[in-house]
Amino acid sequence: MSYKGYLIDLDGTMYRGKAPIDGASAFIKTLQERHIPYVFVTNNSSATEEMVVEKLATFGIDTTPDHVLTSASATAKYIAREKQGATCYIIGEKGLHEACEKVGLKESTLDVDFVVMGIDREISYEKLKTAALHVRDGATFISTNKDAAIPTEEGLLPGNGSLTSVVSVSTGVAPIFVGKPEPIIMEEALRMIGLDREEVLMVGDNYTTDILAGVHARMDTLMVLTGFSSREDVADVPKAEKPTYIMDDLYSWIEEKMS
Repeated sequence: MSYKGYLIDLDGTMYRGKAPIDGASAFIKTLQERHIPYVFVTNNSSATEEMVVEKLATFGIDTTPDHVLTSASATAKYIAREKQGATCYIIGEKGLHEACEKVGLKESTLDVDFVVMGIDREISYEKLKTAALHVRDGATFISTNKDAAIPTEEGLLPGNGSLTSVVSVSTGVAPIFVGKPEPIIMEEALRMIGLDREEVLMVGDNYTTDILAGVHARMDTLMVLTGFSSREDVADVPKAEKPTYIMDDLYSWIEEKMS
């Protein structure tokens, strides 16, 4: 099948930590040359779209902020649709704070409509306490993603899912998760790309986030073996949840499916 658009993961698909991945730049250039729309979809909530673009440029991938959807932006847009001008208590970094501000959400520590949690590497007991109290008072609990651990050069470190679990366990309230593999971020990505789900391919390296996100959104998926998951990881999953395609890398996709 010839797809009219692509949703594309970043870490493990476009780059691995601080190293480029072979075929990634060529794949994006092929899409651009053929005027095929694409959106980068990332669970990263700490970075702004502009920061993501700057990082991609260091790997020879030239793009623009309107081709990037972070879990922070997807979260902010979801909340704005639920309640325009909502008041939020936000735990997170620059990407999340700016995303909420862009859509007109108001930050406060008092009388909030939503508690919003993203990765925060300056997390404190005081922040967690305030979040828990608001959730107990009835604020809707939103989390940008459920990633329990995030890969770094130091190894796997606690992710936003781990931080979110503190408030969830304390209050007994399960949050609404936005990022992959949940459908909320995928629906927002489809709105951005402006195509029907049957026309779009989800591309990623991580079965449990990228591929399941596509499966949950009823989209075809391509799992590339350049990052987290292997063929063995998906050998025993149900047929309906298997990747549509598995390729060694994006060079293989260009040569076999786009030539």
